[in-house]
Amino acid sequence: MNNIKNKVQLIGHLGDDPTIIHLDSGKKLAKFSIATNESYRNAQGEKVTDTQWHQVVAWEKSADIIEKYLNKGSEVAVEGKLVNRSYDDKDGNKRYITEVVLNDLLMLGGKK
Repeated sequence: MNNIKNKVQLIGHLGDDPTIIHLDSGKKLAKFSIATNESYRNAQGEKVTDTQWHQVVAWEKSADIIEKYLNKGSEVAVEGKLVNRSYDDKDGNKRYITEVVLNDLLMLGGKK
């Protein structure tokens, strides 16, 4: 069970086209966000949809596939691990971000 200590699985739609970054080291990085939706009925019986946004990063071969096949609105299933990091923004404020580092990707929704 050691391999499920830090594991996340999500199914959602890309909020925008992936950003592809070519690093000086020659490695390729893909960054994108996916939206997951949960619907429920509130106390008044109205349907409410709650949307959560998740930042995903992918490296090398996965980044190649993402660059070639995915765009805004694509439905995907992602599996990876959660990573927390911080950085200083342009105003010097410390910002924190949680990302899913991709291990596996499944393209859903058919061909566009």
